[in-house]
Amino acid sequence: MPYQFSDEGLAMQETVKRFMDDHIYPNEEEYLTQVEELGPDGYPPILDKLKGAALQRGLWNLFLPHLEPDHPGTRLSNLDYAPVSELLGRVSFASETLNCSAPDTGNMEILHLYGSERVKERWLTPLLEGEIRSAFSMTEPDSASSDATNIGLTIRPDGDSYVLNGRKWFSSGARSERCQVLIVMGKTDPDGPQHRQQSMIVVPKDTPGVSLGADPHVFGYSDRGGHPEVIYQEVRVPADNLLGNEGDGFAIAQARLGPGRIHHCMRSIGVAERALELMVTRALERHAFGSSLAHKGVVQDWIAESRIEIDMARQYVLHTAHLMDTVGNKSAATDIAGIKVAIPNVVVRVIDRAIQTHGAAGVTQFFPLAHMYAHIRSLRIADGPDEVHKMTIARREIRKHHPAFRFDMPLDTR
Repeated sequence: MPYQFSDEGLAMQETVKRFMDDHIYPNEEEYLTQVEELGPDGYPPILDKLKGAALQRGLWNLFLPHLEPDHPGTRLSNLDYAPVSELLGRVSFASETLNCSAPDTGNMEILHLYGSERVKERWLTPLLEGEIRSAFSMTEPDSASSDATNIGLTIRPDGDSYVLNGRKWFSSGARSERCQVLIVMGKTDPDGPQHRQQSMIVVPKDTPGVSLGADPHVFGYSDRGGHPEVIYQEVRVPADNLLGNEGDGFAIAQARLGPGRIHHCMRSIGVAERALELMVTRALERHAFGSSLAHKGVVQDWIAESRIEIDMARQYVLHTAHLMDTVGNKSAATDIAGIKVAIPNVVVRVIDRAIQTHGAAGVTQFFPLAHMYAHIRSLRIADGPDEVHKMTIARREIRKHHPAFRFDMPLDTR
């Protein structure tokens, strides 16, 4: 399908490019220094300076195309947002300076769509203003989270409240002091239909009974705010904190994860472009066996393959963004699943070639490639592993040819 960026989108791309050149790239070293000094749970003060600069330029909350215009920022279509998000993906903290970083983006979307007026005023507004951060509490250590119907945390109605009991982990960012609210998925009706057992509810992090447990590292990295275990023990919250109605949790999760998946893919294209730049720069600077690495046929092949794969991946993302804008997330579900598989695999290959070009330096802290690899490799699991997305795509493809095909029993072909 044909598509083109709007004039507003093209102007925003240029504005964000200038912002990256003027503010983000020059402050990368300062940010990393402050993170090292403060530790993974600290808040680097350079971010406040950068957020102020972004607000002055109207670079705020760009990811919500249908939000009411009573909050700061300019909302873009999915298509117009894609190249902007790619630019931000080139530097790990850039999205946060524009209030466009996960998991807040997805959380703000579902608070906007499903939250009560009280919940929106109490939690959505400060998130949109960038005053606080949030976490999404869905994955569990004792359940196969590739199947969201497996979750075990219980949400029990009790008068005008709900009471939560259970354990979650990979609630990314929850260790940060700025993280003040959690969106939790659990079971309100364990005996109901499979996809109506779950509900989602808003839990302030300081609610009695909420505590943090183990903090898993990702390939040895301690990311800001962590990915901690969150323990819910007789946690009582008002019934009005429920998002939507009882039993809507699975559907809300799908509504949240669709845009979240494409945002991951948009940013990942930027990671790949940065890795390719580092690969080419290293190849030009380093010499071995009488010539630069850029003269070696194998390195040229890596560079060419990377350029081809990145450009193909970008077109896939843009096509999917266009579908989301024109036919809706549900109709674009196969394409969203497809990019969620394709893009991290492409980007991991590009980063791997860049690491190989850097030699031993590529796996050290002196270059960003090892951290890039750890983050992108984890995306093959986050928001649903590759295998689940492939299963979804395959089933839809099979049903195009055999609408009555049953996946729970062998097909009788006699």
